[in-house]
Parts: sequence; structure tokens; C-alpha cells
Amino acid sequence: MNRLSGRRFFIRCLCLLPIPAILSFSPKLYRKKAVSVFTHSGKNDKEKIALLLKGKTSLIWVFTGDSITHGAKHTHGYRSYPEIFSERIRWELGRVRDLVINTGISGNTSRNILDDYEWRVKQFKPNVVSIMIGTNDCANGRVTLEDYEKNIISLVEKFRSLGAIPILHTPNPIIEALDPNRESLEEYVKVIKSIAEKEQVILVDNYGRWSEELETPNGAKVFKEWLNDPLHPNGGGHSEIARLMFKSLGIFDPTAPTCGGAYYEGEH
Repeated sequence: MNRLSGRRFFIRCLCLLPIPAILSFSPKLYRKKAVSVFTHSGKNDKEKIALLLKGKTSLIWVFTGDSITHGAKHTHGYRSYPEIFSERIRWELGRVRDLVINTGISGNTSRNILDDYEWRVKQFKPNVVSIMIGTNDCANGRVTLEDYEKNIISLVEKFRSLGAIPILHTPNPIIEALDPNRESLEEYVKVIKSIAEKEQVILVDNYGRWSEELETPNGAKVFKEWLNDPLHPNGGGHSEIARLMFKSLGIFDPTAPTCGGAYYEGEH
């Protein structure tokens, strides 16, 4: 009987083994695919959104918050900022299969969103989550500053655990003299800005944008033309919020209608 050489014997043994076992013997035959990892930071998250928008994969965008995000009542039938965002993404940028979902609920605080997180955010498996909250948290101290900070940090962590990119908004300024129960709003805004900086989250600073406009010679128009009551934006105010969001994400185009450009009316 012919003896098998050591090499031939080893090869025959390999042939009798299942495929996974062979791969475990031969590291050159099996390589794990490299996984792209994006550092969670405002800058890097903007870059990631830019890449997602250039890609062909359809995206899910979730907006959540209180009555301002909800777009309830005070728009007078005009579009809320999530609806304007939807037109920018799904029509003007041609991403017709993207989904823009609005789960904002009037009267909500950060605690309500945390308690209802599974329904409001998680079930949609979003790519991006935008949140504006705080106008009700500060009302008569419904949510303390300390708890507010914990809630926002917890929400950011939850969004990221889904693989979603978080976007934080500061609320718009209010007419404090007509709504003194919310006179501490600016302190809550400071918390949002601090979290955005520490956690490297994209920030849409509506409070800062409106406050700067209030200091200009045309400042008197801000509350008159952008608010429907002491705190809720009207249709014009929602347009301002949407345009600032476009600028913050690097998708602003002054010639586009949603960004303030002219709408083509056509002949009629």
C-alpha cells in the first residue's frame, strides 16, 4: 500500500471537512468586510448626510417635538417646517422614495418623547432624527433644567443606538411679556447648545437666528410676521425654520422655491 505524503494526507482531510472548518484553517480565504465607521460629531454627521443624499438608498427622516414641529393650528393652513423639508428633499432634490415622518405632538415635553420613544421614533428605523423640544419643558418648570439635560442626552444616545444621525433644534424666541410662564426658555436653549457642542451634534439654532434678526433695523417684523401668538410660528416662521435647517445641513439653494426662490406659476 502506498503511503500518503504528509501534505497529501492533510489536503484529503481538508476535503472531508465542512466549508466553515476549511475557512477557519485558511485565513487567506476568508476576510471580514470592512465596516465604515463615522465619528459622531456635528461636522462628521453633516458629511455623512451629504454622502447619504448622494447615494441611491432611500432614507427615512423622522421629525419629533411639540406643537411647533406638529405644525398644529398656528400655520393657518400653510406648511410646517417638516412639510417644507419634505418638499425640499422629495421634490427639489429628487429623492422621491425618501420618507419624511412627523411625530411631533402639541403640548409635549422631552419626558413625553422619552416615554413614547418606541412608537414615536424607534419603530421607523430612521436614518436621521430631528428634534425640537423645550418650549413646554420650561413652562412653569414642568421639566427642570437638570432633567431636561438628562432627557436630551438620553434621546441623542437612543437615536445613535439606532444608527441614526441626530439633529437638535433650539426653539424660536417667544414674547416673554405675553407668556411669563416661559420666561426661562433661554436657559433651556443654553442647555441644548451645550449638549450639541459636547456631544458633537448638528445644531439648528433657531433661537440664535431669530434673536439676531430681532437686533436688526427690521427686527420689529420678527414677532409680527413670524409668530401667530406669543410663542407659535405661523407659516412665515416655519419657512424661516426650514431655511435655517437647509443651511445647517448644507442643502440650501437660494434659487429653490423652498429656500425663498420664485415659484414658477405657469400660464393659466
